[in-house]
Amino acid sequence: MNKESIIALLPYQKPFLFVDELLEVNSEGAIGSFTFSRELDFYKGHFKDSPVTPGVILTECCAQIGLVCLGIFLSANEKERPNRVQIGLSNAQMDFLLPVYPDEKVVVRSEKEYFRFNKLKCHVKMHNEQGQLVCKGTISGMLKSTADV
Repeated sequence: MNKESIIALLPYQKPFLFVDELLEVNSEGAIGSFTFSRELDFYKGHFKDSPVTPGVILTECCAQIGLVCLGIFLSANEKERPNRVQIGLSNAQMDFLLPVYPDEKVVVRSEKEYFRFNKLKCHVKMHNEQGQLVCKGTISGMLKSTADV
């Protein structure tokens, strides 16, 4: 399964798609990038004189790249065919270390802790273009293929 087809199977679209490029995906993790365009709507109110990306959006970006893209890859390999995947976030514990400003590009790396009984748990890290660690944590979710519905 190639990287572009994984992105096409994501259950999101703009303005709630936080994956520009999937750089690498294998059975152990995923790496992808996203640029937070200053045109994104949440910057209009968070914070009005000095916009910064909300932590919940950074968590979502980490989840989309590090958990959902990886989950699609793993599910496709397990069933030997790609399917649309529904995912429910079941847990997220994140530490935020640096702000992300409008027009900043970030890279998210995930490392699979486990994938069993359709539950995927990953350790994620987000770095800015300078290579600085922006946030890190653990995210888990339950995956369900639409073929299972």
